[in-house]
Amino acid sequence: MLFNPPLVPARLIARYKRFLFDAELEDGTLITGSCPNTGSMLGLTAPGSRIWLSEHEGTKRKYRHVFELIEADGTTVGVNTGMPNRIAAEAIALGQISDLGEYTTVKREQNYGRNSRIDLLLTDPLKTTTYVEVKNVHFMRQPHLAEFPDTATARGAKHLEELGDMVQAGFRAVMLFVIQRDDCHRFRICGDLDPIYLKAFERALRRGVQVYALKCRVSPTEITPAGLIPIDEPGIAALDTSIKISVEG
Repeated sequence: MLFNPPLVPARLIARYKRFLFDAELEDGTLITGSCPNTGSMLGLTAPGSRIWLSEHEGTKRKYRHVFELIEADGTTVGVNTGMPNRIAAEAIALGQISDLGEYTTVKREQNYGRNSRIDLLLTDPLKTTTYVEVKNVHFMRQPHLAEFPDTATARGAKHLEELGDMVQAGFRAVMLFVIQRDDCHRFRICGDLDPIYLKAFERALRRGVQVYALKCRVSPTEITPAGLIPIDEPGIAALDTSIKISVEG
């Protein structure tokens, strides 16, 4: 996925109120923009960091600039939580995620569950309808280990429960973690920051939800899916070995 028009480089001054940030453009202009990420962005808000912004002229947006990428830990990290669904659809079309690329129809943002929307709904006359929930990942505490979530997420636990419900109703359900950085070679659930989510994750696995972690190549010019990486979670070892976990890399 190419950034078109090209992104605008800047230096981060501060990210605040979750939705806003201040930055200095290369010509010295100080701007306020919107941050399309309501999470904690733990480790990705250091003042002075090099960042890249999309620019939206001639629109009704309150803020012209949108926070897209940040340089952290020696790599470029995507922070826009609106991107993973597009990246996931591209990875599926490229055949990078199990057999999901073999479905004839992919629909986005379809109603399901308890007042929820599934990110991707895959259908095919010869296959079981598949519900794919996509989560954005950019948190890293240990070298090469991506983790999710970076803060408590009751909504995320609800989504796992709804995916399990779909499996019990006779459908296929997939939880896909999209890692918007290319320096991570393993993934795990961050149970110390959200033990409730970890329990919901383990319950979803027992109910038959399939789980994959997809890494990306990220640069100021494009973000592209780069294949699956192993899921490293201690709780998984105690589960039924028939549960499908991605260990492709």
